[in-house]
Amino acid sequence: MPAKVIVRDLSKRYGGVEAVRGVSFAIEAGEIFGLLGPNGAGKTTTLECLVGLREADAGGLEVCGLDARKHPREVKQRIGVALQSTALQDKITPREALKLFGAFYRVRAEPAALLARFALTEKADARFDTLSGGQRQRLALALAFVNKPELVLLDEPTTGLDPAARRELHAEILQMKRDGHTVLLTTHYLDEAEQLCDRIAIIDRGRVIATGAPRELIARSSVSQSVTLVTEPGIDGAAVAGLPGASEVRSEGAAVKFRTARPTETLAALAALLAARRLELVELQVKKASLEEVFVGLTKSAAGDDPS
Repeated sequence: MPAKVIVRDLSKRYGGVEAVRGVSFAIEAGEIFGLLGPNGAGKTTTLECLVGLREADAGGLEVCGLDARKHPREVKQRIGVALQSTALQDKITPREALKLFGAFYRVRAEPAALLARFALTEKADARFDTLSGGQRQRLALALAFVNKPELVLLDEPTTGLDPAARRELHAEILQMKRDGHTVLLTTHYLDEAEQLCDRIAIIDRGRVIATGAPRELIARSSVSQSVTLVTEPGIDGAAVAGLPGASEVRSEGAAVKFRTARPTETLAALAALLAARRLELVELQVKKASLEEVFVGLTKSAAGDDPS
């Protein structure tokens, strides 16, 4: 099945600032793809070029099999978009907004069905200015689905929401995938990307610096794993520091914590050390690097390599 989105060497400049510099990635049909990066990385600009809100300076954009730069109006018929904030007239109601937005499309969903899907039936006739932040975001999603889109683009949809509203929105995004939609999600929340996305592209300073499934990026990372060790009687940190690959050793109460980039070698040496000293192993926890640690490591490296 052909990719739903193909971005090739996308570039966009604002005056003297090059916001996007040769960005390339592809999104397969039916997956949730995340554009992950710090504020100002180029995520929103990339999305706005895809949906036709910005004119790209250079590069190729293919959306749902169409050249998005040549056929922006046809692309808009096939996609749904929810931007960072939804600004509607204060007195318009969700029902009225859905009818109004639906009038712009050849194919449209019934407002009642969208109100029910996004838990807005009770607020169908409430004024927009009376809706909570979570309700406004659910309305934004409903508006994005008004034309029964093949592709849904969500620009930092959970920014500013409380934890409960974030969980509700996460459930909706996962339901989009189960319903067969392809989703492009921009976010700077690492946990959100790890939980929701099949694959991600990490973008920093306008460039893609890594692409892959979250687990793949973690597995490929050179970021070391963390180890927590408790023995009876206790082991001194100096002995642990002598293990091959061990670093950042510190004692915290009865536990000794350290990091290692060579866990198999380090743990084999640790087992031999415990046996030689006749120490009983009470607790041993080994944690792989988190996506957050990988992200920080990659963006730091990219900053160091950037001559600008």
